Amino acid sequence: MVSDHADLSRRIDQALGRAPADLVIRETTFLNVITGERDRGDIAICDGIIVGTHESYEGNRVVDGRALTIVPGFIDTHVHVESTCVTPTEFDRCVLPRGTTTAICDPHEIANVLGLEGLSYFLDASERTVLDLFVQLSSCVPATDLETSGASLSAEDLLSLRNHENVLGLAELMNYPGLLMKDPAVLDKVAAFADGHIDGHCPLVTGKELNAYAACGIRNCHESTSFPEGREKLRKGMQVLMREGSVSKDVGSLIPLLDPRTSPFMAFCTDDRNPLDIAEEGHLDHLIRKSLVLGAPITETYRAASWSAAQAFGLRSRGLIAPGYRADLVLLTDLNTCRVFQVMKDGRFVDDETFADIEPPAEVGRGSIQLKTVSPEDFRMPAPNGETSVIGVIPGSIVTEHLRMSLPAEGVAKVAVFERHGKNGNVGRGYVRGFRLRRGAIASSVGHDSHNVIVVGENDEDMAAAVNRLIDLEGGFVVTANGEVRAELPLPLAGLLSDRPFEEVRDRLADLRTAVAALGSTLEEPLLQLAFLPLPVIPHLKITDRGLVDVDAFGLI
Repeated sequence: MVSDHADLSRRIDQALGRAPADLVIRETTFLNVITGERDRGDIAICDGIIVGTHESYEGNRVVDGRALTIVPGFIDTHVHVESTCVTPTEFDRCVLPRGTTTAICDPHEIANVLGLEGLSYFLDASERTVLDLFVQLSSCVPATDLETSGASLSAEDLLSLRNHENVLGLAELMNYPGLLMKDPAVLDKVAAFADGHIDGHCPLVTGKELNAYAACGIRNCHESTSFPEGREKLRKGMQVLMREGSVSKDVGSLIPLLDPRTSPFMAFCTDDRNPLDIAEEGHLDHLIRKSLVLGAPITETYRAASWSAAQAFGLRSRGLIAPGYRADLVLLTDLNTCRVFQVMKDGRFVDDETFADIEPPAEVGRGSIQLKTVSPEDFRMPAPNGETSVIGVIPGSIVTEHLRMSLPAEGVAKVAVFERHGKNGNVGRGYVRGFRLRRGAIASSVGHDSHNVIVVGENDEDMAAAVNRLIDLEGGFVVTANGEVRAELPLPLAGLLSDRPFEEVRDRLADLRTAVAALGSTLEEPLLQLAFLPLPVIPHLKITDRGLVDVDAFGLI
């Protein structure tokens, strides 16, 4: 928003009514997220900036707003674009028409595969998207030493990108055990960004450990899954980012925290949400709608989705319908149900033509699956004596149980993780309960956060077939049964992103969901539940290429 004398002069003249505004939305209702009033009047816009409200204006273009209610553009405070399985420019095309005008992303998925090349790809993309895509520099590459990633980023590496105009700070500090144990590499990164913004990630951390974590300058957390957990973080000065992704659905538990006092310190995020769920339910508009259905107060809900989010990240030019703020606006037919009619970004209405001239950045990460063909013998495991550790999947949560079970047992399947970066050829093997597969297998090259190949299955032959097809595709998702591929989604860019339009990815994901259900699984989102099994910073039992990880003890079993 750098302005010279000519820009300022135009704003002044149009705000005073000396000259017609570039655009006027006439006689509309707009929500004042500060006072809670439903104001009525004209909104005048000059060069993408609001220059007038509450008064009557003439404009070079006039839009009738009498049937609409307008709110500030929505801000997604924490998102991994890679979890949409599409490129940043396709993400833009997918979510901006639903009202998400700003997104703050952590590209640590692609960074764990490609390192600085992955971060640079996202920074390049952030200069091309219509929505404002801000980038947090990934703090956990790798997330821990309990897995094998494709890259490693030091504090010095991150500092080399800090001055990019779209960088806000340090991304989610997932390795909270490493911070509390004073790991030098973790301390280096926190110290390097101590004068800026640092995002948090501290699931189930409480008491003095939470004090120590926040004392290091970490300002928020998107991992709260219960009212008491969110309440403690608010009490200790942390902003609570209410998450509703494709797997982790926490808005229902956290929305009772939202009231006039707390709303400046709360916001919304999607974290990991795929295009199929966005198509069927929505993006941030879905989170707002769900909150309102659950009885959340209207003003505070829209405040959290806009102004509160902007303030927390120092984005002072957005989040209000007021003079001097960006004309990032969502035009609604119904405020109570967040029904989006049209979206305005920087004073321009969003339509198909908005994206027509966008040139995506050059592709990266081709050929990243450095894994040799596997055989059924690679999945053989000796029968355990007595009880053994089994991962317990909790539907709708990335937290897992650490079960102790005698095998064989009904509902327990094999799970394996193959190191795919060409580093050491590790294979981690174990058991999981909760997928309820009666037959077949599911394989994925999306395996947070190091993104090794993970496969779960009812038999060794289908597990091998799924992994081998995944190798042929250069990554993605594959479902097999009786030795045949039943559905697949190629993700050839770093094994994480499709090179196809989001509509095609959405349709492929629907086919995959149907194919997994045909295997017997009743999980609502089986692909992402699988993808989070290798994440050793989320309690309680996980599996990486090095084997089973007891997250509570932060060590291999």
